[in-house]
This record gives sequence, structure tokens and C-alpha cells, in this order.
Amino acid sequence: MFGELLRQRRQTAEEFSEQAEKYAREHELDATLSARHVHRLTSGVRADGRPLGPVRQSTRRLLEEMLSVPIERLLEPVYKSAQEWPVLADDDLGLQARIAAGRNVDAHTVALLRQKLDITRVIDRRLGASALLGELRAQIGQMEHALRDVLNQTTRSSLAEVLVDASALAGWQSLDQGFVSDSWDHYNTARMAAREARSCALEAYACAGQAVVLLDIGETRTAVELTDYACTIAKGRVPKLLYSWLTAGYGEACAANGESQVCMRAFDDALRSMPTTADNSETPYLVFDPTHLARWRGNALARLGTCEAIDVLSDVLSRLDPTFTRAETALRVDLVQVLTITGQKDEAAAHAERARLLATQIGSARQRKRLVSLLG
Repeated sequence: MFGELLRQRRQTAEEFSEQAEKYAREHELDATLSARHVHRLTSGVRADGRPLGPVRQSTRRLLEEMLSVPIERLLEPVYKSAQEWPVLADDDLGLQARIAAGRNVDAHTVALLRQKLDITRVIDRRLGASALLGELRAQIGQMEHALRDVLNQTTRSSLAEVLVDASALAGWQSLDQGFVSDSWDHYNTARMAAREARSCALEAYACAGQAVVLLDIGETRTAVELTDYACTIAKGRVPKLLYSWLTAGYGEACAANGESQVCMRAFDDALRSMPTTADNSETPYLVFDPTHLARWRGNALARLGTCEAIDVLSDVLSRLDPTFTRAETALRVDLVQVLTITGQKDEAAAHAERARLLATQIGSARQRKRLVSLLG
């Protein structure tokens, strides 16, 4: 570019050298610029053809002050035609394409991804995961890929929040279909995305979900520790509805670990934390109310083998929204568990038949496995 500027100014190297020397004297700059050096700067190479080395600091200051152009820009080549532009390496082009794609992810894009996920969640509750998990995994892969190249921090955090929600849902769906390792990995993704979003609420949510995987493989003590961690990081920092849900999850883990008194205290705390009016605007990923809390309490009582579980679960069954097919399936299996313990075999068989049908309908390998372990 330096040579082009000289041509535009209609100056020779000698004329520019004289002007530069005069400018340096008038502005008290300790710099000189010979005509030979001007020739080198305009051509971009030394007299012997070797490339120029770094420009001395004094020369840099002189040229930048005279021409009001950074030295890097002055030394850039000027291309006369498109054919002369440098060809970027494939890797450079690939990265530029990724960054360009990242710029296309905006608030509207994130809103569309969230809307799609909300629809997936409703279908999952009604029909189960068998028809949805593959599509959800594809969505997660797409979001993970996009997240790596989104540079706007606000958009990046919002996208990470949706990724937490999607990964936690995929974790739950995988667990329900018997893919325990996949479920664990999805919850790990959710926890990492929660940290990217800088959200203790979402991290606690993901931890509590992952604790259920631990319960299913018999790691009850570790599940208690993880749910306790979730409650600790959430206390006083998350919406009341989420804290109630987390505390109930802690109670469930304590029940599985045989800690009956701690379990009941946790459920009492969850009930106290439950907001008086239903509002999940801050926790769109969460479906939880007094009916679901009672269902969880009944599950804990069934794990502990207490007769009280029968009344609690039977009452919840009469009030449960019929569109919550998976919840009804789990509830009936809980009833099978406690009715079998108390010797009420006919009632247990009736609930088992209905639970088996529902589990097959929604493709729940998890609940079918529970039935087999209870009834043989």
C-alpha cells in the first residue's frame, strides 16, 4: 500500500525521502528515511530479493505520523485483480466459515431451539422417549457444535441454558430406555453447559438428574452426596419451586440409602419450600407441583417399605393428570412394590398389569426392568 500512496501523491522515492527528513526535523523525531529505504518499503523486498525485516521503531513512528496509517496497513500488498488475492488455506476458510455460522446464532435462533425443545418435552410425557431420543440427540449435537463458535457472550449463555435442558431431557429419556451409560454422559454434558451458562440453578438441576442414574445402578450413598451438593449450591440462590424439587430429590436418595428420618425431613422441607402459587416462568424445564411432590414422597415411602405409601400413592393416582403417562407408569410400579411387601398380591397384580401395558406403550425399559425384579 505504501507504493500506491506514493503514486497517488505523484512523488518519487527521492522526493518522499526529502519530505520525511524535513518532517522529522520539524517534529523533533529521531528518524531518517533514505531514498533507498523508500524503494525497499514500496517493493516489499530488499535489494537482493529477500523479504523485509521488522521496521525500526523510529521509522514506524515517522511513517505513521506522516501518513496517519498503521505500519502494518502501509506494508500490505495492493492487489490489482481478484486473481491476485492470496488463497487462504482450507483450515483458515473452515474456521472463518464456523465463525460466520456462529454469528448467525442470535436470540431468535435460541428462542426457536427452546420452543422446539418444549414441544419435545410434552410429547415425551405423553408418548415416551422411543420416538424422540434420536432426534433430541441430533439437536444436542447441533447445539454443542454451534456453542463452540458463538462469540457473543449473551447469546452463548442463552444457548448453553437450552443445551442444559436438552441434555438433561436426553439423560432422562436414555435412562428410561435402559441406556444407563448414555444417560450419564448426557447429564455430564448438562453439567458442563450449566457452568458455561454460569447458572448454579441449572447445575443443581443437572446434578439431581444425574443422581437418579446413580440410584438405578445401586450407588445410593453417592446419590445422597450428589443431591446434597445440588441442594447446597442452590440454597438461597434459585427459585423456590426448583429448590423444592431438589430437596425432594435428596429425600428420594436418602430413602434408597435407608435413611428414613433424614428422608422424611427432606420431604417436609420440600413441602415448605413449595410456592403457594404455581409459576414456572423461571424454571420452564421443570414440571412440579404438590401432586408430583406427593408422588415422590410416595415413592420414597415405597422404597422404605411402609404401609403409608399405599394411601399416598393411591391418592396421587386419583389426582394425576392422565397425560403424564410415564409418571403414571412409575407410580403404579411403586404401588406394586409396596403392595407386594405388604402381601396384597391381587392388588399388586392389577397394578402390575396396567404398568406393564403403559411401559410397553411408551417404551420404558426401566419400568419393565423394575417389574421383573419385583415379580420375577
